[in-house]
Amino acid sequence: NLISLGNFEEDMPKLKDCDFVIEAVVERLDIKHSIFAEVEKHRKPSAVIASNTSGIPIESIAELFSDDFKKHFVGVHFFNPPRYMKLVEVIPTADTDGEIACKLSGFLDQRLGKGVVPAKDRPNFIANRVGVYSIMAVLDEMIKQGFTPTEVDQMTGKAIGHASSATFRTSDLVGLDVTAHVVSNLYPAIPEDEDRDTFKIPEVMQTLLDRKILGDKTNGGFFKKSKDAEGKRAILELDLATFEYKPQVKTKFASIDAGKAIEDIPTRVKQLVWGKDNVGEFLWKTSARISAYAANRIPEIANTIVEIDNAIKWGFG
Repeated sequence: NLISLGNFEEDMPKLKDCDFVIEAVVERLDIKHSIFAEVEKHRKPSAVIASNTSGIPIESIAELFSDDFKKHFVGVHFFNPPRYMKLVEVIPTADTDGEIACKLSGFLDQRLGKGVVPAKDRPNFIANRVGVYSIMAVLDEMIKQGFTPTEVDQMTGKAIGHASSATFRTSDLVGLDVTAHVVSNLYPAIPEDEDRDTFKIPEVMQTLLDRKILGDKTNGGFFKKSKDAEGKRAILELDLATFEYKPQVKTKFASIDAGKAIEDIPTRVKQLVWGKDNVGEFLWKTSARISAYAANRIPEIANTIVEIDNAIKWGFG
């Protein structure tokens, strides 16, 4: 009952009564510019104007508009779905009034109950920059070491204190096309990045995109929900050699089974990462890469490790 619908042709004048205006249109700069040109005509002078872009530079969105518009303009990146995800990244520009950004952060925190992370206006901000890097690094190591998506999710989920959706189940939920879109935008935007090549789309991922195997939105990605001969729910797994689905088979990893007895997550992770088996090798190579990459992003995307930790905790579980 608190929501009313409108359209861009007839209802823009209603913005004169709004204190906070958020744009969430398609990720194309020209379209955002055309929308904000209308917003500027009708906005209340004191209103906060925001973009929910997940990666387009906030400064480039604001550049065409008045100084007063720029003063009230800020990036506010809610993680999807916003009703469940705690993270919101607040990205001011050099022109954003600091007091306005501060008040907005307080509103998002205290009134909406969000986890607010201040981010710098760098490509894909904090959570997607590091989170998508982690997905691509894990995919790279999986290909090199010959693991299956199921085996990787066994290692990168609850076993190490992460969300049960782990790596590839998360990719299916997000959509492989979305991940690829973020990766494709990132690569040309970060020529100075020391591990930039990780953001090149590997052949296996390109094949999935070409075949429209995109995740839950296409009823199948790395995994697919099905039913067995008795009509019971079954999960199928994509064979990355044939790109055909086959029954999911979970490998019995002795080290992961032993780790379940260790309730303290840091102690368990340390034991798994330093293990002498293939689980230890995989987790060491991926966690070392991801930790080093995140550390090297300071001060590029954030001023301290706290922002990076909070963004990954609240945005990626």
